[in-house]
Amino acid sequence: MAESTQQGSGAEQAQTCRTKIVATLGPASSDYTIIRDLALAGADVFRFNFSHGTHEDHAARHAIVRRVEEELGTPIGILADMQGPKLRVGRFAAGRVTLQPGTTFRFDLSDTPGDEHRVNLPHPEIISAVRPGSRLLMDDGKLAVVVEKVGPDWIETRVEVGGPLSDHKGVNVPDVALPIPALTEKDRKDLAFALDLGVDYVALSFVQRAEDVAQARALVGERAAVLTKLEKPQAVENLDAILEQSDAVMVARGDLGVELPPETVPLIQKRIIRAARRLGKPVVVATQMLESMISAPTPTRAEASDVATAVFDGADAVMLSAESAAGKYPREAVRIMNRILWRVEEDAGWQAHMAAARLAPEDYVADAIASAVQQVAATLKAPAIVAYTHRGPTALRIARERPTCPILGITPTHTSARRMALVWGVRAFVSAPHKPTTTVEDVVDAALDVVNRAGIGAEGDSVVIAAGVPFGVSGSTNLLRVARIG
Repeated sequence: MAESTQQGSGAEQAQTCRTKIVATLGPASSDYTIIRDLALAGADVFRFNFSHGTHEDHAARHAIVRRVEEELGTPIGILADMQGPKLRVGRFAAGRVTLQPGTTFRFDLSDTPGDEHRVNLPHPEIISAVRPGSRLLMDDGKLAVVVEKVGPDWIETRVEVGGPLSDHKGVNVPDVALPIPALTEKDRKDLAFALDLGVDYVALSFVQRAEDVAQARALVGERAAVLTKLEKPQAVENLDAILEQSDAVMVARGDLGVELPPETVPLIQKRIIRAARRLGKPVVVATQMLESMISAPTPTRAEASDVATAVFDGADAVMLSAESAAGKYPREAVRIMNRILWRVEEDAGWQAHMAAARLAPEDYVADAIASAVQQVAATLKAPAIVAYTHRGPTALRIARERPTCPILGITPTHTSARRMALVWGVRAFVSAPHKPTTTVEDVVDAALDVVNRAGIGAEGDSVVIAAGVPFGVSGSTNLLRVARIG
């Protein structure tokens, strides 16, 4: 969705935008009125962050989102974000110490409260994995130490970047693949709860290798789509294999920026988006997009440019975190993000860039049809492309082409419609259950009905339709049809 040209209370219906918005729900956005306002302002998917809140909190928000969805008549996706392993130091006797550059500092398995010389590190996996020369970062990268010696239950380090270190601050180990599973016991309980609740996407944290995604998929099955958060250097190194196992990915720039040099993060963002788009997998750009709006009613110009860059890069979606979950201005954050998206997508330069970056079709029928659909729609100046899709692949392949007109995805299930809420350029509709599709004429009738419901086009306009025969079989896209409105 995208922002209406009016700027009112946030209750106006937003215009449709190609790039989607994921808005995190939290203490600042938990009641019916504000969740409805966020949806009207342009939020397409709501993120439930399982690092915070109780199961009861998430269940209450889930019920509200589904109520809003029914009232607005628009599929809304729900993303359950698993916390993942949290690596932290132990406690200090004085609550905090100050590490001095050049001094030695030891991490060990002892529960004794720490001091300026040592502290508990309750993660034997780290001690067994690091080697001399490995770096440990603490407190979101504010402090850095280099490993000099490794013992059976301790590591001795040299402080490289000093500063204050207090109880339970986070630890990052950027140089080493840790033998730690992506799903903790807490995550497994949260995952089971989220799946029973009926979420549409499950986001995995701390993924280092494709096997991490495969293990999660074995637990998830077909009950939700799997979105992999790319936040570790090891995940970037294994990008292609991880993408193959994932239904969608997220560029989690906060953690990437801690473990990798900051100047490399923009390039990695572009690389991930290109790779995901090549495979037709939705990709979300996240973290600190409008962070100043946690406490201010407008973003900085740099933040607005950052959002615009993600759109130019070709991201399917951009995400708000604390801005909408805990900030003072959640409505304004969604509204302004929509205004940025809308302005970029109306720009002739962006449209030319999308056309120039269009990918060559791959050598199989579904991709050839998707490429042809885009070309026919452009030639006929069609007001819409209609993708008749059982589980979403047809709409995904067409979205990969980045057509200039909207993609209307027709699907027989709410599950597929909600998953398409994350996909670039797609507006999803659930087909009428009392109108089964058995012939091409049925598909054309359904397509024209959806175009009418969407309020797109005028009498005499041509609409381009893609579908698969036999109908109702996922992954069988092989039909292109042109129909006229009226």
